[in-house]
Amino acid sequence: MAVDLSPEPHVAELARRTAAFVRAAVVPEEERFGGVAAAGGEQMRQRLQAAAKDAGVFAPHAPVEYGGHGLGMCDRAPVFEEAGWSLFGPLALNIAAPDEGNMHMLDVIATEAQRERYLRPLATGEIRSCFAMTEPAPGAGSDPAALATRAVKVAGGWRIDGRKWFITGADGAAYTICMARTSGEPGDRDGATMFLVDAGNPGMTVSRHIDTIDESFFGGHCEVVFDNCVVPDDAVLGGVDRGFEYAQVRLGPARMTHCMRWLGIARRAQDLAVSRAAERRLFGGRLGDLGMAQGMIADSEIDIAAARALTLQACWELDQGRSGAQSTAIAKTFTAEAVWRVVDRSLQICGSLGVSGDVLLSRFLREVRPFRIYDGPSETHRWAIARRVLRQHAKRQENAG
Repeated sequence: MAVDLSPEPHVAELARRTAAFVRAAVVPEEERFGGVAAAGGEQMRQRLQAAAKDAGVFAPHAPVEYGGHGLGMCDRAPVFEEAGWSLFGPLALNIAAPDEGNMHMLDVIATEAQRERYLRPLATGEIRSCFAMTEPAPGAGSDPAALATRAVKVAGGWRIDGRKWFITGADGAAYTICMARTSGEPGDRDGATMFLVDAGNPGMTVSRHIDTIDESFFGGHCEVVFDNCVVPDDAVLGGVDRGFEYAQVRLGPARMTHCMRWLGIARRAQDLAVSRAAERRLFGGRLGDLGMAQGMIADSEIDIAAARALTLQACWELDQGRSGAQSTAIAKTFTAEAVWRVVDRSLQICGSLGVSGDVLLSRFLREVRPFRIYDGPSETHRWAIARRVLRQHAKRQENAG
């Protein structure tokens, strides 16, 4: 049976237009300003998103009814990769984390009233959001079951108390999707519930920005405190005590869209390295004629191609309605490490130019390094991958016996 991995014509055309838009309208802003704050913050976001709408490339993943293109996971891959050519590209197309993942989850879980109140304005770019699950140690992190934030039933609603840590995009978000324990104790694999908490709630406070090596996530990485935070019954997203189940709706696809976006940066870094190798002359010839440089360029091509293939495989499983737990863990782990290798090699090939601020490679290096920790550290994914393989082996042995 023939296997054709090329995108459908309308997807290929959207990817082409996205590439043209990002290079013409977004990269100049990134190269001029560097960071999100310096580029104008919220005004910059609105300006770039308006330009993306005019170019017809805005919200490729969002439901068509909200002005998006309604692309599935496999179809998103080439478009998101082109958007990821610039650190500002995902923000411009409204496909940046955490909003993109929240849109996906709300589209699957939210009631009609919640869709209108929370999903529609998020999909159209009127507002931003955040997802509050991670907590300071010993709370939820790599092990979500350690969830310590609690929500207890009160008259007409719920009271949430707890502290969240490393909540991306919290500063300026119109609402938070907060994971809180409604039954059981930390360590239990169930008993969590998701709540929609509006930014104006007096019981929720963004207490500080956490200083990190990356700077491209809009709204920073923040610490958020819930203190006697009361929300109504209709703030529950999905069913009570089903939060961990619903989190899986978000996590697998969100890991893959991270891979897609960072592959764009890897390709851009490789492009910079190849251009430098082709032009830089030393020792009587071109840098690109040296075997060591050729080996690094080849290894980066291999890393990019392999990461793309693994991501597409996982996306295909998700599009088929499968859990994709194993394939997304494999793709996320490999891609996070492969992207780092590509950017690191590219910087090495460019030498002092790569270390300098004259090109953005040193910035890219700082931005991609945390991806080996975000959305599950590589070590946690390797542990989970091996456990699944061992369980499958034990099951085969049992069936054979």
